[in-house]
Amino acid sequence: MLSPDEYFFQHLVDQYATGLPEDKAGAYIAPAPVLPQLKKTRTMVFLEFEKPLESLYEQLEKIKQVGKEGDVDVSEMTRELENKIKSKRKEIYSNLTGWQKVQLSRHPERPYTLYYIEQMCRKFVELHGDRYYADDKAIVGGLGSLDGQTVVIIGHQKGVNTKMRQYRNFGMANPEGYRKALRLMKLAERFGYPIVSLIDTPGAFPGLEAEERGQAEAIARNLFEMAQLKVPVVCAVIGEGASGGAIGIGLGDLVYMLENTWYSVISPESCSSILWRSWDHKERAAEALKLTADHMYEFGIIDGIIKEPLGGAHSAPEEMAKLLKRQIKKAIAELQDMTPEDRIDARIEKYSKIGVYERVATEDAR
Repeated sequence: MLSPDEYFFQHLVDQYATGLPEDKAGAYIAPAPVLPQLKKTRTMVFLEFEKPLESLYEQLEKIKQVGKEGDVDVSEMTRELENKIKSKRKEIYSNLTGWQKVQLSRHPERPYTLYYIEQMCRKFVELHGDRYYADDKAIVGGLGSLDGQTVVIIGHQKGVNTKMRQYRNFGMANPEGYRKALRLMKLAERFGYPIVSLIDTPGAFPGLEAEERGQAEAIARNLFEMAQLKVPVVCAVIGEGASGGAIGIGLGDLVYMLENTWYSVISPESCSSILWRSWDHKERAAEALKLTADHMYEFGIIDGIIKEPLGGAHSAPEEMAKLLKRQIKKAIAELQDMTPEDRIDARIEKYSKIGVYERVATEDAR
């Protein structure tokens, strides 16, 4: 016997999903998402500032290999090296610069939207297309069951290998991606489902064809409509949060950032190329932009920071998914206690307060 929520979920799948396989009872089965991250063998990828860790891991592997081949007890040496690795990792990650956090947000092993959906949702049905032009693979979205709570989840998907990154356009959405996202948000509003938005993009696609199809209008329309949605909207920056590409699905009641992510109107490299005519000053630009989660929280642009496991989200993706899910569920429960009118008023007031200005009296003004 299905619960009312599960029954309605099934009804929506019947109405909006086409071509899905059926089980023996005739119920639709959500197609398994393409998740190479779950199936491939994870390899250690070290960033530039993690080089001290790389040498320690190499030593650890050599010792383990010697113990295995020579049938020698190396447990004491292994334990000593593991403690040294843990200590060095704490030292490195307690003093990260803005640029280093930007690097972590782009780590090739970092989990993306589909991974989090797979980990957080008992079932998920992806819905496709904007009903105007095409289905943008850079933005994924659909109906998910979050511990019995049906939600509409929308997010950027970058791709987990070279071919998939090309297929997903590196997470850079076209206008049809934002229009697909808006279609799903309106679907959520129609049936009273909370919206969860996962942000991870280097920016909206800047190609000529995207501009011809109304890139700026699509993002502006999403902002206008999201400000007035009657259902709870919870957003989380899980990687890169660049410019209009991020805010196009990022206007919510509660907005969170993972600890090692960034949120800014421009990337450090682009900022450097404008100010210094070179990418060589990207580290300096990252500090000047104040784009980290700590800065965003200090400025009142986000509502909280979700701590990552030591070493970054990619070091313990399952644990990171649990932490993200816990925060999302908490936020939804908090927002559902409010009336739709109160949520909309609070949302508009929140964004109206962002920014600082100062009035200066001058002789001309007099």
